[in-house]
Amino acid sequence: MATATVQRDQTSEPEPEREPASVAPESRGDGEPHKWLIAGSVMIGTIMAVLDTSIVNVALADMSGTLGATVEQITWVVTGYMLSNVLVMPMMGMLSARFGRKKLYLASLAIFTIASMLCGLARSLPTMVAVRALQGIGGGVIMTVAQAILRETFPAKEQGIAMGIFGMGVVLAPAFGPTLGGWITDQYAWPWIFYINVPIGIINYVLVQRFVHDPHYLVREKGAVDWAGLALMIGGLGALQLMLEEGTSEDWFESAFIWRLFLIGVIGLALFVWRELRTERPAVDLRIMKNAGFSSATALNGVLGMALMGSIFLLPMFMQQILRFNAMQAGEALMPRSLAMAVLMPIGGRIYNRAGPKILVAAGLLLSALSFVQLSHMTVETGFWDLFWPQVLQGAGFSLIFVALTTAAFATIERPKVTAAAGLYNVVRTVAGSIGVALAASQLTSTTQANHAVLAERANVGNPAAVTWVQQATAGMVSRGMDVATARMRALKLLDGIITRQSVVLALNHVFVLIAILFFASLPMVLLLRAGKPDEGHEVAIAE
Repeated sequence: MATATVQRDQTSEPEPEREPASVAPESRGDGEPHKWLIAGSVMIGTIMAVLDTSIVNVALADMSGTLGATVEQITWVVTGYMLSNVLVMPMMGMLSARFGRKKLYLASLAIFTIASMLCGLARSLPTMVAVRALQGIGGGVIMTVAQAILRETFPAKEQGIAMGIFGMGVVLAPAFGPTLGGWITDQYAWPWIFYINVPIGIINYVLVQRFVHDPHYLVREKGAVDWAGLALMIGGLGALQLMLEEGTSEDWFESAFIWRLFLIGVIGLALFVWRELRTERPAVDLRIMKNAGFSSATALNGVLGMALMGSIFLLPMFMQQILRFNAMQAGEALMPRSLAMAVLMPIGGRIYNRAGPKILVAAGLLLSALSFVQLSHMTVETGFWDLFWPQVLQGAGFSLIFVALTTAAFATIERPKVTAAAGLYNVVRTVAGSIGVALAASQLTSTTQANHAVLAERANVGNPAAVTWVQQATAGMVSRGMDVATARMRALKLLDGIITRQSVVLALNHVFVLIAILFFASLPMVLLLRAGKPDEGHEVAIAE
């Protein structure tokens, strides 16, 4: 029988009570038996969990009417899910060691499925926010544990393929979410966005119960819990995520509420890091970040999260507000990026072993930067085909980055710590995505205001072109029976609308340039990526 050995720190305190994880014999060895059934099983849950981060966005208006909530209040339906997602991810190492990974996945899937049903039945905002938070807890566990399971199910030579499969779910689901959510809401009603998870969750539960088993080297621990560390993490990370979610609506640091959240977040996280690095049995093993290969991949993963979520936030807004696309047309216009990722992620996984992470990530960063440079030349006349090729390049770049980074990140992590590492890796991407959206929204607002002031100054009474346009517009409305004063007022209002649209487009172009610069600036971190064996001193091999 195969046995796993792990080197331990000689200075650690006495071992906690342990018991072996339950393991099915057929799951032992290199993970070859049932690997595709295992992959399919855990990816069903992953796609559901990730899809629910964005599928509700287009249904918020309908939900606000049913729940009697204002536009500002209804955004808590999104915030509650993301906040609980972020808080639970770093705990994965501790929770999987304490309860077993399979039991943890199944329990979280049950929580997610039941919460989805309750979301559809909710008829008040407090109830909806509470059950969405519960759903987010389940979703955060599902995503993280699924990645660890895939990482260990496939043999070393197929790690790129495994992470390509995971990437298709994590990256594509948010892109398809708004389109699918809009279609379900139009054809049925918003509760069905949640009800659809119930039968899928039941099927997923049966498949995971049948095909997924804990690895034989996973040892269950029943020692004391680092409650102080957990409290500091929840307080600090929760305050930071809430600040990012509410910053735009609260006018950022003009608000005392945002300042309080910022201080709580910074102080809480600083104390959390200090606590976890000093205690022998931390709630979150931050020592994993000492691994240069993992930490550099995690940092680049944050860059990808910022750019991906920032562009997912900006492009639909540009299409709907400036180009006058409806929700379905905007979804179709975003499809080239999604299709490019769907096609190229499996291919990227296959060539990973030949090219290695450095070449793939560098190529992905350059393609992504080029795509945003192209998008920075948009105008109010931009059409579908003007957006097509930049998005294809973007999809190709994101695919190469995600597959190579995710594979390289865990290549130097010993197997018993993969689940904990997956939690840190995913929480960085999620928080960075929130930062990306917050920065994009802030830059868009401030740059739009600055552009509007400049353009309005140029379109004053001393500008012959502006004067001529106002005179012609006024004359046209007077010819249709409107009085001169009203016609002139409306002409000036129309001119201001044109200036506003141009200001927004210029601001969007500015933000896309900043994203391109971010990708270029990230290139030096590629040199720290490693594709080799785990760090020396960490025994992960399975001895026969």
